[in-house]
Amino acid sequence: MSIFRTKPVVDDGEKTGLRKVLGPIDLTLMGIGCVIGAGIFVLTGQAAALHAGPAIVLSFVAAGIACAFSALSYAELASTIGGCGSAYGYGYATLGEIIGWIIGWDLILEYGFGVSTVAVGWSGYMNNALTAMGIHLPVAITAAPGVGGTVNVLAIFIVAVVTVLLCIGTKLSARFNGVMVAIKLIVLLIFIGVALFFINPELWHPFIPERAAHALNDPANGPAYGWTGIMTGAATVFFAYIGFDSVSTATEETRNPQRNVPIGIIGSLVICTLLYIAVSGLLTGIVPYSTLNTPSPISDALIQLDVRGMAGLVAVGAIAGLTTVCLVLFFGLTRIFLAMSRDGLLPPVFASVNKRTGTPIRIIVISGVLMAVVAGFTPIDKLATLVNIGTLAAFTVVCAGVIWLRYKHPELPRPFKTPFTPLFPALGVFCCIALMLFLPGFTWMVFFIWLIIGLLVYGFYGYRNSKMAKAA
Repeated sequence: MSIFRTKPVVDDGEKTGLRKVLGPIDLTLMGIGCVIGAGIFVLTGQAAALHAGPAIVLSFVAAGIACAFSALSYAELASTIGGCGSAYGYGYATLGEIIGWIIGWDLILEYGFGVSTVAVGWSGYMNNALTAMGIHLPVAITAAPGVGGTVNVLAIFIVAVVTVLLCIGTKLSARFNGVMVAIKLIVLLIFIGVALFFINPELWHPFIPERAAHALNDPANGPAYGWTGIMTGAATVFFAYIGFDSVSTATEETRNPQRNVPIGIIGSLVICTLLYIAVSGLLTGIVPYSTLNTPSPISDALIQLDVRGMAGLVAVGAIAGLTTVCLVLFFGLTRIFLAMSRDGLLPPVFASVNKRTGTPIRIIVISGVLMAVVAGFTPIDKLATLVNIGTLAAFTVVCAGVIWLRYKHPELPRPFKTPFTPLFPALGVFCCIALMLFLPGFTWMVFFIWLIIGLLVYGFYGYRNSKMAKAA
């Protein structure tokens, strides 16, 4: 029996119990809700301070180009393949069950650690906001072990809140996301307007700081800088772009997905990339980039400028922004679990959808408990790079899937086509792999351990119990 068996590349009309309630605006806001979050409010400052300096702008350009190739590939597969979206569904349908399993297992790592990472960032901004209001929480309950605390209670709290929202229903979650997205976009636009009055062009010189001789792509050895630092920064901030896969996971709950999913993916990519470039450029132009390695760099930069009222407003926007990222990532994780369980690769306990709410409550609660534990006891720096390698691996599979599907099934209708295929998808594969090479050794070690565990789970359960195996 071949492990490269594939499921149909068109929707089989299977009833899933999920409700089709999302339109193009919902999907675009979902993408923005996930992309504008920890990347812009947390990682931008850290990547500038440790890796790229003012050239963090070029890091976002490089990451945006790599993501553009991937987003176009996502859009084509979303318009061509029915059923569950995401790199898991696309990889399974185009490259076979074993590739689908590997990328699905990888996405569980990506989304699970992604929610926990953002929850820790949310905790930092919320603690700053509480401190500004005169409420001082002890470090023991606001930080993880290893960074001065015992348990991060605030991180656990936001995971619990998002768990409840997702259990209630998709439409309510989408409306909440829309409100939070509006708040953070308004705050970012206000920040851009205020920062324009404080620009000091001298802070952009040298634009690309000279690379430290002892820096070997590892912040522990000192700042990297130079062109190597720019690419390391691009690999670091790529965490910001995992929202595009989240949009595709909503395919089954989208009205007219062949039209609306590509709109959501490409629309959110354009808006978010422009915002990232503008904010990162201004941030390094108003304070020295070396001061930005903090959990809340935008707020801290405004405090340095003695614009404390604006710093508080940014904290509100960051809290709203990080909340939506948690929400959308968590949504994507549960839909990946649901799809893999329906395909027989995971136990059927994960395939249950509540009839009253139309949501997979069982998956949501189990995932919420596990991610709350991780968020409460793990520092943010260890979590973020694990998410990046998962994202880049997923995007690589999607780009490769477009090339293979064009070759294997040229007859399929494609309402949206990636231009200049196979060149653009091939460039997407190259860019993603190149960025993965700039991630630290620790990240690769954990990634391979996770992959080995996944292959064991597949060998002992998924391979024997999948729908494709039973149909053979």
